[in-house]
Parts: sequence; C-alpha cells; structure tokens
Amino acid sequence: MIPKIVYEDNHLLVVEKPVNIPVQADNSKDIDMLTLLKQYLKEKYNKPGEVYLGLVHRLDRPVGGVMVFAKTSKCASRLSDQIRTRTFKKTYLAIVRGVPQKQKDELRNFLLKDSSENMVHVVKEGTRDAKEAILDYEVLKSNGELSLLQIQLHTGRPHQIRVQLSHSGYPLYGDQRYGIYVNKPGQQIALWASSLTLEHPTKKEEMTFGCGTPEKKPWTELV
Repeated sequence: MIPKIVYEDNHLLVVEKPVNIPVQADNSKDIDMLTLLKQYLKEKYNKPGEVYLGLVHRLDRPVGGVMVFAKTSKCASRLSDQIRTRTFKKTYLAIVRGVPQKQKDELRNFLLKDSSENMVHVVKEGTRDAKEAILDYEVLKSNGELSLLQIQLHTGRPHQIRVQLSHSGYPLYGDQRYGIYVNKPGQQIALWASSLTLEHPTKKEEMTFGCGTPEKKPWTELV
C-alpha cells in the first residue's frame, strides 16, 4: 500500500500519511512510512541498492495528514534549517471536546517528556529539560459539544497539540492518552495535518501543500 502522493519532484516527496501508521520503524514491527516510500521510489525509478529518503518532521502514529520527505541530503538539510528558523509552517485541524472561551488564542506552555511512560506534561518555566511550546488556534465551527479548531504550530514538541489543548480544558476527540477521561476506547483521534508551507530547496519559491480531512465522523459533522 503506497500512501497518496500529493507532490513529487527531484527534491521533494509530499504525501498524505494515513492514520495509525508509524512514520518510521518502531517496536511494533508494523509497516512504516519510510519503508513504504523507499519501496515506492525503488520500484518507480528502478533504483539499485539502498534508497535515500530524509525524514525532516514527524506526525504521531494516530495522526494523519500531509508530510514532506527529502529525496536528497541537501534538501533534507535545507528543510531542517527552515524548521529550525520557523519558516517551515504547519497547519492542523483538530476537533476538541467543548467550546474554547476565546475564538482565537495563543497557547504558551513549557513541556517535559517522560520517556519511561511516553507522556508529556505541562510544567513550570525553568523546570530542568523543559522546552517552550507555542501554538495559535482559531475556532472555525462548533456544535456546542465539539469544536473544530485550526492550529498554527510554531514549535514542534512531542505530543504538543494534544498536551496543550488538554491542559487548557479542551482535549482532542478520541485522544486516548491525554483525554482518556472524556473519550471512549476505540475512538480515532481527531487531529489532522491539513497543510504545510515551505521554501523549495532549489527554486527558492514558497510552496503550500494540503489534503482534505477524512470522510468519517466526527470530521463530517464539522468540516
């Protein structure tokens, strides 16, 4: 199964990541995006030996949406520079429980990852090893119980959107980790990487790529 190809040239490979597929190989031994896409490139271009494909950003396993991979090491380096300088822009759509008090807001928190339990916690500024996390959100639509948010991510911390929104009192629909007290087992997390904007590594042109949300609940109720 090859993920949907959104855009491809000699430098970039932009795809739509399906939900519940890891980005790279992990302890589950399940098929992962890097393996699938390297196989796709090897077969399409009849490449001998190992195929290069650079992973420059990630999505949590249960999250789907648009991702970009680098087909050359030079491209990977330049995209990584854009991420570091925050010129690489990622926009997400999320469905949360409840209705945020503010139509638009910026969330700033300090996050600390507990690797032993793979959980991220909001902690006080100055906590050792904690990193600042920043995002902007706008409420696009609400039905009183659920709200559709558009999120602009300014930092790329692990589980950032899930943790910050849960801490603010609006856990993501279906999030079994940070919204276990309001979500039922088996519900799919409603977080989707809807678009990304980058500067092409050689053309130096700004490019935006996107993909639509799943055609299933709860997305169909609010999108």
